[in-house]
Amino acid sequence: MFVNKLLKVILLLLGGVFIILQGLAYEKEGAAVSAFMLVLLTILYCRWTTNKSLFFFWFLVAFTAGQLLSYISWYGPEIKVGEVDYYYYGANVLYIISYLFLIVKIASSFKLRDIFKELSIPIMILLLLDVFCVVLVTDTTKGALTGYEYTLEFTYNAVIMALLSVALIDYMYRDDRKSMLFLIGSIFIVFSEIIQLAYYYVLEDKSLIFVYSLFLVVAFIFFYLQSQLQLSEPQPNYIDEQLEA
Repeated sequence: MFVNKLLKVILLLLGGVFIILQGLAYEKEGAAVSAFMLVLLTILYCRWTTNKSLFFFWFLVAFTAGQLLSYISWYGPEIKVGEVDYYYYGANVLYIISYLFLIVKIASSFKLRDIFKELSIPIMILLLLDVFCVVLVTDTTKGALTGYEYTLEFTYNAVIMALLSVALIDYMYRDDRKSMLFLIGSIFIVFSEIIQLAYYYVLEDKSLIFVYSLFLVVAFIFFYLQSQLQLSEPQPNYIDEQLEA
């Protein structure tokens, strides 16, 4: 129990250090801290979580691998104009895979017949909003990316918007604390990714690094908190009163 609490305190401190380093534009050092922090988080989850999820475990593994690859890229050879940045593609593919694991984790618990019966209209609205948001956000990178890079960014944005939509559907479906925490974590992830995109391709403002780093840390806090709770059955939105004759 002592090691468990100590590890949580260390993770919170490392999260603060990561945010400060990123905010001060020490991105290489921040990448090292974030990779180490995710390794510790994976250990914490595997060692002290009662109700483990295989999909959540692989989410942590894939995301950690992506962060490690991002850190290694700082020591790789300089990418010249016209050369393929394998670190960029590899890290982003790993992030996409990690978010897909989260989507599968949530969607696999759905009873699809009940979902479409009760939430068909919200699902259609979310689908339209997802398409609109993905096209709008990804178009901000037009002219700055090659065709392959644009396709990768489009896929990346589509996956994180799908994650947010699935999290929202899960909350409407279950209406419990676990789904609420997962939804909040997904919201912070999406905003973190959008702000990061804005920093790299729209507005190179150092304060944006601080914000997206903060949102990323907060997202993982909520993801970890929800992982400690047990999955519950869907809750009805209301219960009709039984009238006595």
